[in-house]
Amino acid sequence: MTKEGNILSFKILVDSKGNLVTELSGVPEEDVAKIFKEEEERVVINKIIKEGLVKLATLHEYLEKELQALR
Repeated sequence: MTKEGNILSFKILVDSKGNLVTELSGVPEEDVAKIFKEEEERVVINKIIKEGLVKLATLHEYLEKELQALR
């Protein structure tokens, strides 16, 4: 049995009203230790989340501003 879960994600969606929306979500840092028991895993996952958020938050903000300008 394979277990999988979302660590960090970025989506561009169309909502029920037809609006384009961006969504940035992921595992809260305080929950990483509850999910990953090995210290080495936690270090890697925390680094992925931290660095991913830096890059994806910039893209998220940029696209949200562009979408607002079109409305």
